Amino acid sequence: MDLATIVGLIGGVGMLIMAMIVGGDPVVYYNLPSVLIVLIGSLFVTMQKFTLEQFLGAFKIAGKAYSYRAIKPEEIIEEVVELADSARKGGLLSLEGKEVSHEFLGKGIQLLVGGHDPDVVRTLLNRDIRLTRERHEQGAGIFGALGDVAPAMGMIGTLIGLVGMLAVLDDPRAIGPQMAVALLTTMYGSIMATVIAIPIKDKCMLRSDEETMAQQMIRDALLGIQAGQNPRIIEQALKTYLPAGQRGAD
Repeated sequence: MDLATIVGLIGGVGMLIMAMIVGGDPVVYYNLPSVLIVLIGSLFVTMQKFTLEQFLGAFKIAGKAYSYRAIKPEEIIEEVVELADSARKGGLLSLEGKEVSHEFLGKGIQLLVGGHDPDVVRTLLNRDIRLTRERHEQGAGIFGALGDVAPAMGMIGTLIGLVGMLAVLDDPRAIGPQMAVALLTTMYGSIMATVIAIPIKDKCMLRSDEETMAQQMIRDALLGIQAGQNPRIIEQALKTYLPAGQRGAD
């Protein structure tokens, strides 16, 4: 569970609700036509930009923003150095059946155990890294599109409300509901984009960056193991991925 995402979402929504309660009756901030225009309408408009499979898959990717626990680079280094020690003592076949913490690492080990050429291993691992990155970027792009569409739908709702208001200027009792549509659609659109869609997009890209770095570290380690490099050399090479202050003594 990602604490920053959960706390940020609950805190952001909580402050909005508290402001509505302190400002008066929170019920006045609910308007069904505005909900239909912005919340539901934005989803359908965004769906037009992608295939149905891509659109629905984005919510699975977004779930990682809330539940995914990134493997720390230090943990990866420690694990692959142990694997390198085993391979150095017992050969690559000694890695078969080893329990590992990362699916990508498990795939790589199977390539090594299978005796594939280093160029083939590098190509397959690089392709896996690229495809994973593309899937994450696609999911983030959908929420980015939603962040663009929601405020625009809010403006459309505002125009609908203004047109409706102008049509009933001779009836003061009908002006209020139309004005509510005009104002609340803009508010809903801004909230949907700022509080939900854009933060999810940015967190998805952060997770993608973390996953890409982890896979690149694993790829370099596996190629080093296959080449028979000393585990200490592999460790020092992987530490270059860390910030200078976290590398420790060389």
